[in-house]
Amino acid sequence: MSAAISDFLLTQVINYGAPLFAITLLLGALGVPVPSSLLVIAVGAFSQEGYFSWLQMSMIGLCAAVIGDFLSFGMGSYGKNLVHGKFGNLPAWASAQVTFQRNAWLAIFLTRFLITALAVPTNLIAGGSGYTFRRFVLYDILGEATWIVLYGGLGYAFGSQWEAASDFISNFGGFVLGVVILAAGMWLALNMREKPQQK
Repeated sequence: MSAAISDFLLTQVINYGAPLFAITLLLGALGVPVPSSLLVIAVGAFSQEGYFSWLQMSMIGLCAAVIGDFLSFGMGSYGKNLVHGKFGNLPAWASAQVTFQRNAWLAIFLTRFLITALAVPTNLIAGGSGYTFRRFVLYDILGEATWIVLYGGLGYAFGSQWEAASDFISNFGGFVLGVVILAAGMWLALNMREKPQQK
């Protein structure tokens, strides 16, 4: 997302308020590359300056993000039969499903606010793997509420200096994502080394 588009959205959210905020967070939850986290921080800061009611904007943002997550979960669920038709007989797929089912709650919760780049893939996998929607709803709402309160709260606390908080969160999020990718790569490499030995 270019700086020009981010600046445009920040300007427009002051002009159009809740509707634009809700649409942006909904699109972000569906995988559209919009600066959702930046907007949550900015809205927190703008609320501190008196432009918005932070409680009202928090509830609107939470509802929009959760609806977007439900839709992407539904997409995964809709394509479940197609995925199972292609990969259902593979032992690796069965193993991956078991692993996901065991740790899905943590993945769903953490990808709402800590590793946000993996939120949409997690939603699709949850829907496609047959994860219980009721459980998804619980951990999704908890995670999105944490995201709104944490990021918006930082914006509110930093006020006019909210961009410094945004830069820190962006850098920290990139670091965490890098660690996760590295750990996943190491896990896959170890598994691939162990399989020939087992034969």
